[in-house]
Amino acid sequence: MARRGLADPQLFFNRHFSWLQFNERVLDEASDSANPVLERVKFLAITASNLDEFVEVRVAGLLQQVEHGHREPGPDGRVPEEVLEQLEEKIHAFVQRQYHCWNHELVPALSKESVRVLALSELRAAARAHIENFYAKSVEPLLTPVTMDPAHPFPHVLNKALCLAFLLRRKRRSAHTYLGVVTVPRALPRLVLLPSAEHKVEYVFLHDIVHAFAERLYHGYDVLSVAAFRVTRNSNLYLEEEESRSILDSVDTQLHRRRKGAAVRLEIEAGATQEIIDRLQANFRLNPQQVFRVNGPINLSRLFHLYEQTPRPDLKYPAFVPRELALKPGASSIFELIRKRELLLHHPYDSYSAVVRFIESAAQDPEVLSIKQTLYRTSENSPIVRALIEAAAKKEVAVVVELKARFDESSNIRWARNLQEAGVQVFHGVVGLKTHCKLALVARRDADGQIRRYAHLGTGNYNPSTARFYTDLSLLTADASITSSVHHVFNYLTAYSERAQYQPLFVAPLNLGKNVVNLIDREAAQARAGRPAFIIAKVNSLLDEKIIQALYRASQAGVQIELIIRGACALRPGVRGISSRIRVRSVIGRFLEHSRIFIFGSGGKREVYLGSADWMQRNIYERVEVMFHLKNQALCSQIVSEVIAPYLADTQKTRILLPNGAYVSARAAGALSHIRNGFRFNAQEFLIDYVQGVEGSQTMPPIPGFLKLRTAIGESTTRPS
Repeated sequence: MARRGLADPQLFFNRHFSWLQFNERVLDEASDSANPVLERVKFLAITASNLDEFVEVRVAGLLQQVEHGHREPGPDGRVPEEVLEQLEEKIHAFVQRQYHCWNHELVPALSKESVRVLALSELRAAARAHIENFYAKSVEPLLTPVTMDPAHPFPHVLNKALCLAFLLRRKRRSAHTYLGVVTVPRALPRLVLLPSAEHKVEYVFLHDIVHAFAERLYHGYDVLSVAAFRVTRNSNLYLEEEESRSILDSVDTQLHRRRKGAAVRLEIEAGATQEIIDRLQANFRLNPQQVFRVNGPINLSRLFHLYEQTPRPDLKYPAFVPRELALKPGASSIFELIRKRELLLHHPYDSYSAVVRFIESAAQDPEVLSIKQTLYRTSENSPIVRALIEAAAKKEVAVVVELKARFDESSNIRWARNLQEAGVQVFHGVVGLKTHCKLALVARRDADGQIRRYAHLGTGNYNPSTARFYTDLSLLTADASITSSVHHVFNYLTAYSERAQYQPLFVAPLNLGKNVVNLIDREAAQARAGRPAFIIAKVNSLLDEKIIQALYRASQAGVQIELIIRGACALRPGVRGISSRIRVRSVIGRFLEHSRIFIFGSGGKREVYLGSADWMQRNIYERVEVMFHLKNQALCSQIVSEVIAPYLADTQKTRILLPNGAYVSARAAGALSHIRNGFRFNAQEFLIDYVQGVEGSQTMPPIPGFLKLRTAIGESTTRPS
């Protein structure tokens, strides 16, 4: 096929369909009886939370495109209207599978373990009395029943709020029916724990309680029918930054509008009468495909509470204690340790406390003169932000806070204002671009009188909470070329001071995309010249057309390409003459795979890069991202041995992407030679066992199937000291 044929729509999967497949792989974990049952409940809740965001952002965006008459096809050749129509069908099928998992797999499995969610009709007398008391004291005082008539218009229903709809008839005038609506305050627990017998854990859904006492809310009415429902609204933010007095104020205003965005989905109990559905559908101006009748709890994401509140550690993953960074003999501070050698941390196997300690030490150390930091997402009670606030009283502190980190805007606005009030210089990056890079830079006067810079570069957010279950990488370095380039990136973020190059860093949107394509094309040239050539990449998503086409060219040239793509992938592997040398796998397990790693054979001189950017158009052209060359060969070996090799060996949590777009287990695909004899290998469990069982060992346990790979790239299994 001619090179221009690489734009053929048949070579691209649709990004939205591919994302939904990713969520199906998460749902597979909820259905996997090999996982602890409460972990399966959590996986189901994650699928619901994922789907909420997808609907309120991606589906809402497609609806807007259709409404505005956009007819431009995507890389896969489909126009928005066609995508939306097919996507709605797929989402309905996915939701049916979610509720089948809950009703027919998880509820029975929980019941076997004496964990039950009961209907009120199943309650014993003591439990019923407890619920009546709970309703009277904690629920009813917070409820505001509304009945629609000319004097009482339909109340505004907040995005994703739990509501109950009542079909009512006045007892004295029975000819006319009314619609009543009650919004349940978010302060109330969606699952109410019952006083149960020993060894039993029992709950009742909150909406069942409100339903049971409906007559108390609507005196003078006959309650003909009740149904719980939830509305999902368009949650995109619309900003005209150039015209805004302040991005902070603009985002703050838009957040209030988000809560009132147009409805894009109605979820309602399957048993709801058609009259209630018709009235709600008409009020929210939804078509029938936007209505989801569900056989179970309206908001499956609230099952997180079941996971969190159930005191049964035996039904969860075993507790995991990460490896802590210890100061070596002769190092009096973390800065002295970093000056002696670069540190590479693999979270969550390596504790994130080392990164927190780096920032806290900078805040407390009187020899530190300045701190610069980017913040995209962070935890609610962030020790890093507290350290930056503490530091502002004694030294120069500048923080670039991204206010448009989707669904974390409120938290970031609060942090930005707290930082400003403490005297921190707060910036919001480059107009029109999200600041997504993960950088911290410390300037310190060392004992020899020299001022040196120390940097942290990461693949994940400065969030100690999510760092416990996101896999990410952190580099702590005093390398002058890296710290100088990080300094220049901060100048770009705060002053729009742009440079021709930032070596050894690539910076989006300035040159990252172009440099990645150049690296891939260079690998193709190595293969054509008969030199060693391979590409290994681990990212969350692969959607960018230019990068996909470059990978196709490399495959045609003879480059062997291994891609570990957790989420959406638009590249079609295994197409003869196009992508026959490309293999795509997705790993879904206990931890969320989040690290971005890029390895190139480079004619036998292997190069390793890490970064904050996925291979997506928005990351490469619409965000400030950083990808950096890892020059320390010992650390490069650590990446291959402790990250890449285990994931390429995984047989348990790996799904292989087939040319037809389906994902199948590695075992079903027969894609890995070492599984033919029945060998089973779980990369995440292997790394947990390594950290907990052989902490301090300099040698990784053997990983199946990778002697050839390690030999080809001069690899060993020795951990750098």
